[in-house]
Amino acid sequence: MLLQLLLIVIGVVLVLWGADRLTDGSVALAERMRIPQIVIGLTIVALGTSAPEFCISLVSALKGTADLAVGNVVGSNIFNTMLIVGVAAMVAPMTILHSTVKRDIPVAIVASLTMAVMVLTDGDISRVDAALLMAGFLAFMWITLRQAKGSHASEQEQSVPKRYGVWRSLVFIVLGLTCLVVGANVFVDAAATVAHQLGVSEAVIGLTIVAGGTSLPELATSVVAARKGNSGIAIGNVLGSNVMNILLILGGAGLVCPMQVQGITAVDFAVFFGSILLLWLFCYTKYTVAKWEGAVLTILFLAYMSWLVAGAI
Repeated sequence: MLLQLLLIVIGVVLVLWGADRLTDGSVALAERMRIPQIVIGLTIVALGTSAPEFCISLVSALKGTADLAVGNVVGSNIFNTMLIVGVAAMVAPMTILHSTVKRDIPVAIVASLTMAVMVLTDGDISRVDAALLMAGFLAFMWITLRQAKGSHASEQEQSVPKRYGVWRSLVFIVLGLTCLVVGANVFVDAAATVAHQLGVSEAVIGLTIVAGGTSLPELATSVVAARKGNSGIAIGNVLGSNVMNILLILGGAGLVCPMQVQGITAVDFAVFFGSILLLWLFCYTKYTVAKWEGAVLTILFLAYMSWLVAGAI
């Protein structure tokens, strides 16, 4: 058991470090190709932060542990919406842009509802379902990039790494991809082993350990952004990650390998969908997420985690 827990930690470290190196190398290479920074931020950097979830969900689907893959997406979104926004808001109240309330959160709500309906109706993510999710992702990226270019968005605080030479960038890309693949395999195997040894379902492992581990980049980014007064970046990071988790990660994994989902319950989906509705309500009232609202989100998250753990014991 201790060895498996150690392998889980090693897997998380490899995945997160690999995603960081992949993003650094890709951004540096894109800059040398004179791709606009706003495009880099909205594509490569955003995709880089979702790489851990994608690799772990894809490997889980390929290895036949679909509940781990879907639990990872559902759990990561719950972590993002309740824990990350909650903690960030308690650090500093978050000011929300009108466009976030009118456009970004509704997109996340529609994506969440679509996924919940797909899974709850027939218990699987078929290739047709996955294709629809991927089509939604491509449409979302096209609209986002078009609006960014049309508004001449400032090249704001995107986490753009140092400039590297072409060869160093390529080494980082290859090294990052290697660490992502190896780390994801180690993580999924160890997590599945722990689940079997403890008699806990793969769905619960996905909703807790896997989701928490892959949400670490978003947690760090959002809390730091909130402390610096960049609440727009913090909430944008969360919403962008949620949409990508559903449309890109589940869609991509489902296209490669259709998934039968059994262990994710209606309660899990109710918390998953209810959390984004609650966040939208908090944002809509005064276009801010106050400290007390952050505390409510955090308390509800801890209550849900406690319920999961109690049910698994």
